[in-house]
Amino acid sequence: MGAGVKREFFDLLSKEILNPDYALFTQSTDGTTFQPNSNSSINPDHLNYFQFAGRIIGMALFHQQLLQIYFTRSFFKHILGIPVDYNDVASIDPDYANNLQWILDNDISDLGLALTFSVETDVFGAMQEVDLKAGGSAIGVTDENKEEYVQLVAEMRMTRAIQRQIEHFLSGFHEFVPRSLLSLFDEYELEMCLSGLPKIDLDDWKQNTEYSGGFDEDSPVVKWFWELVESFDCKVQVQVLQFVTGSSRVPLGGFANLVGAGGLQKF
Repeated sequence: MGAGVKREFFDLLSKEILNPDYALFTQSTDGTTFQPNSNSSINPDHLNYFQFAGRIIGMALFHQQLLQIYFTRSFFKHILGIPVDYNDVASIDPDYANNLQWILDNDISDLGLALTFSVETDVFGAMQEVDLKAGGSAIGVTDENKEEYVQLVAEMRMTRAIQRQIEHFLSGFHEFVPRSLLSLFDEYELEMCLSGLPKIDLDDWKQNTEYSGGFDEDSPVVKWFWELVESFDCKVQVQVLQFVTGSSRVPLGGFANLVGAGGLQKF
């Protein structure tokens, strides 16, 4: 198989893995990364598909093919067998992570939050209560046990809710990449091996930029800014993007799909 054909093969398959029609993966809040969909069982063959997806990702690594797939930090940790903690929730839902951090940072004794060791989850539009531990719905969250609560909530969101999906993905992945080799990497290095640095389309970036304060695309300082950005290599461009937006990734669909605090928001 020629190099060009090989690249196209992996490119097409990686796009299909993320195809929302298969309901295998779901986007993080900012739309730039993906993790297994906890409701993927709407697809009756979802576990076989996860195993197939794992094979494709493992095969791509084996053949040193970069993919345009960007997983959440927590999912990379699952691939490596590294335990996740509540800090990793930020890669999925920054606002939710901030709420958990607020609980840890503040005395919740007299706030009347009425939290218990259970959470409500959305299952195909219907809310279901799930205990975080045995009898959790009857155990109140206090200032003394809130750290355990936060950790269990994080585990539910990032691990327990997608445990079977993770297991089947890894069963396919390990057919090409043995566990012993993965011990050489951390989650950042694995991401670089799989996806490399994101390619940024500067024309798309410019077209989806809004100006304020009396500036427009013809203002000298704006022209200087874009000239400077164009002079940067890919790594520095990514750092500029991350500094301004908080993310080093361009959402699926390009800069038009950048998400801010109030929804879609141009650069």
